[in-house]
Formats: sequence, structure tokens, C-alpha cells
Amino acid sequence: MIAIHQDESRLVAVELTNGSRDGLLEKSMKTEQKIFGVCFRNPVLLAGGTCGFGEELADVLDFDNIGGIVTKSVTYDPRGGNAAPRVVEAGNAMLNSVGLANPGVDAVCSEKIPWMKENLSSLQVFVSVAGHVKDEYCAVVKRLEETGGFLGYELNLSCPNDVKLGGLPFALDQEALQEVVSSVRELTDRPILVKLAPNVPDIGLVSRAAQVSGADGVTLINTIPGLTINVHSQKAELGAGKGGVSGPALRAVGVHAVHCARQQTTIPLVGVGGIMNEYDAVQYLLAGASLVQVGTATFADPRTAQRIARGIVTFCENKGVDSITDLIGAYGDEPEDRV
Repeated sequence: MIAIHQDESRLVAVELTNGSRDGLLEKSMKTEQKIFGVCFRNPVLLAGGTCGFGEELADVLDFDNIGGIVTKSVTYDPRGGNAAPRVVEAGNAMLNSVGLANPGVDAVCSEKIPWMKENLSSLQVFVSVAGHVKDEYCAVVKRLEETGGFLGYELNLSCPNDVKLGGLPFALDQEALQEVVSSVRELTDRPILVKLAPNVPDIGLVSRAAQVSGADGVTLINTIPGLTINVHSQKAELGAGKGGVSGPALRAVGVHAVHCARQQTTIPLVGVGGIMNEYDAVQYLLAGASLVQVGTATFADPRTAQRIARGIVTFCENKGVDSITDLIGAYGDEPEDRV
């Protein structure tokens, strides 16, 4: 089971009481990579929707030990989110329906980004962007471009909790996906990650469509739809009914998605889904991810990401791996596995 810490209205980080933080990551093998024109000190990022805008973890996590963060998704107008409870345990997984709760792009620009500029200057920061329709994505990006102070964007096109396009997320409609990505591409020179859902017939083809439309990278994967029912009340355990499945149960799906996307794209891939330790992260790297994101595990232990980063170094040293890049795509690099 996954231990999830929450209050009635929002996900929160665990407050550690010992007042100490893990020491700085000591490494001898090379963990740095230059991606999107900048240096990532290591491949471990915090996933969107699991670390707020960084403030929530500032007192318990040493940001110098991770490679970057993805903020919670930003919409044009403020959103209060879905009804509580918003998160429940589901065996070897977590089910959530937060509903993209966020203060809106104006508040993000006036309050959150200034804090990130001051406190996260050593990190690579992607701002996650979400919307009901293409024009909302564009409006959010236009406003954020006026403010700056971050590396790039992650377009959340696959959240199953916020859908208005004929009942389908943008990520499940290739034409709509390409329209959003190409429209945002015209508005910015910053790197654009496109976050995709796994529940499509061919995730490789969808990833290629994102690249053709102007994406600089693809994040794989978002949650998949799920439902848990209380057998006594015969009602859904989530306040919103259905939600998104994350956690260890999703890992094999994510690793497979990265492997498939590698066959049909030439841009960097970011692996996310069920990463609980360094071995999980290494699976994504071997499948072809250049970066990984830690999400659900952060709710159980806010320091998980930095421990994974340190664990990757230990793993590589024990295996005689000199550079993190030696792992990326090492599985399936044989010619017959490539198209």
C-alpha cells in the first residue's frame, strides 16, 4: 500500500520534525546533461502537480540535489479544484482527482514566479499549462511570456479530470493535440514538453505527432482513468467519482510508453509514472528517457527525489557506468528494434 498524506481539501507534503535534510549529493560519475540548451545537474525532476511551485517542499527538500521541477498546472482563471476527498489509496497505486486547483495565471505571475526566481535559481523549472480549449493554453502562455523567469513549459494535454473536447482529452485526439502544440509553438522560443496519456492505440505515433507539431520533448506518462467504490456506501471513494491512477502500478505502462516513443521520435523523452526508487528511474533511462520525474512517491516522503538521485549515482558506480548518458536508451538500441 502507498501511504498518502492529505487534508480534506488538498495534497500536502509531509512535515518532517527532525529539522535535518539529507546532505549534498556527492558524486564521482557524471550525472550532468545538456538538454534544451541548458545543463541539468542530474536527471531527477519533481513531477507536475506534486510539488506545487516549490514552496511547499522548500523546508524539507534540498533543491541542490535534484535536477529541476515541473510546477502544478496553471490555468487562465483560478480553480478551486474538485470536491474532497481528492486522493485515495488503491492497492499498489494512488487515485486522485484534484481538478487542476491553482491560483490562476495572474497570481502565478505576480506571486509564484517571483518566489521561484529568488529561491529556485539553481533549478531548471518547467511551468505546467492546462486549459479547456486551445485558446486558454495560448492565453496562459502569452501571460507567462511577459513574466519569464523559468526554462520552459510542460503542456498538460492528458489530465482525465478536466475535459471539454467532446469527452476526450487533447492527448487522445491527435488533430487537437497538434493544434494546441503548434499554436503554443508560435508564441514562445522556450522549450516545450508535451505530457501524454498512455491510453491510446499507439503512443509512439502520438509522440511523433507532438514532435512534428513543434514539441522539444515528450513527457510520458500521465495518469490513466480509474475508479474505486466503497462497498459499504456503494459510492465512489473520490469526491469527484473517477480519477487518475498513479504510483507503482503505473510504472510498467510508463516504461513501455517511453520505449515505444523512442522508436518514433528524435527529441528528449521524460519518463514519469511509479518511480519510487533508483531502480525504477534507471528502467526509464534504459528505455530511452533522458530525464525522469518523481510524483506520487513525494507524497509519502518529500525527500524521495534526492534519494533517488543519489541512488542512481551509487547504481552507476557499482555497475562501472561513467556517465548517465551511457544508460539512456541502452535497452533496445539494437538496429532491429529501431524504425
